[in-house]
Amino acid sequence: MSTGKLTTHVLDTAHGCPAANLQIDLWQVYSSSDRTHLKTVKTNADGRTESPLLLEDAFQPGIYELVFAVGDYFAGLDVPLDSPMFLDQIPLRFGIADADSHYHVPLLVSPWAYSTYRGS
Repeated sequence: MSTGKLTTHVLDTAHGCPAANLQIDLWQVYSSSDRTHLKTVKTNADGRTESPLLLEDAFQPGIYELVFAVGDYFAGLDVPLDSPMFLDQIPLRFGIADADSHYHVPLLVSPWAYSTYRGS
């Protein structure tokens, strides 16, 4: 049994607060044209998910993708946005190599920019 986990955290840098109620889709990627949808979650008031996205036996080495619905999030805040939006869906594709490690994938986002890194 693996002891690792996958978590995420979304911060709204335009407003200086956690991005609450932002939808995130998690995919497992097998090739450039083959992937499986694993789950859809929303962030809580702290910009985090209520539980890890992957945990224990579900947390396996491989390629994964988190897709953050930032367009819907900012539209819900009545932020004036261009049409089409500059950023709508942000896909972050990353690899998990060690099933016994914690992989934390934070997203710092505004309607015009984003940044990510492997957190702790």
